[in-house]
Amino acid sequence: MELYDELQQVDKVSEFIIAYDFEVYDIYSSINFFKNNRFILPTTIALYLSAIYFGKKWMKDRPAYKLTLPLFFWNLSLSIFSIVCTVRGIPEGLFYLSKPDGMYSAVCIGLPHNYATSFWGLVFLLSKFLELGDTAFIILRKQKLITLHWFHHAATLSIFWMGYEYYETAGRLAFINAFVHSFMYFYYALKALKVKIPKKASQALTTLQIAQLAFGVYMGFFMLHLMARGRPCRMHVETIILGGSVIAIFLVLFIQFYRDSYSVVVKHKKQ
Repeated sequence: MELYDELQQVDKVSEFIIAYDFEVYDIYSSINFFKNNRFILPTTIALYLSAIYFGKKWMKDRPAYKLTLPLFFWNLSLSIFSIVCTVRGIPEGLFYLSKPDGMYSAVCIGLPHNYATSFWGLVFLLSKFLELGDTAFIILRKQKLITLHWFHHAATLSIFWMGYEYYETAGRLAFINAFVHSFMYFYYALKALKVKIPKKASQALTTLQIAQLAFGVYMGFFMLHLMARGRPCRMHVETIILGGSVIAIFLVLFIQFYRDSYSVVVKHKKQ
């Protein structure tokens, strides 16, 4: 079935969720916008990296800004937004996963599909542009900017853009990322207020991020295995390979971060 024909069968009312009127939109036209304006993606990333370089230079001889309340409300807003995305977007993925052969259905089958899932998938993609602002706070507060941070932001935006442009079926499981962000940004909101958070809480959050990435790598291998066996799957190989490779890099970087931050061996060496 062609994508256009499939999109004509998107539901407003499904057994797993009912879309509100504002969540019903012209999906096909939106996809075409992203296809016809792909230049926005590399332009945004180039501007982002340039802003990092020149921002650090600009702040070099200036005192750090505190930005306590702006940072708190920034992170709190993103946490609340992520919760809404999770509540409205994740039911479709959970519905598929609960069925027999659920993993295959969740990542490879287009229908049934609901407008609510699509709408919040689009909004979640757009939020990746907004999340680039996380880096501005790090630079203005003269904190250490690690490679994991800026690479994660730039690469995640690219993956989400590509996933929406091709309207990949596995995108319905991207709301797992929103679920993780719900906790992550709330944690950062508390940190902005200098609330004392137990080390185990931050360790659990990093573990949750690693689990999410490990699941993403598993999904990539799972879909490639399906295609190699000849099972139909409405996914593009280039998306799977690019997305899977980037997520694998994330996984390695997060594991390294975990080891550097929480390893008992490191702690003993410091002592």
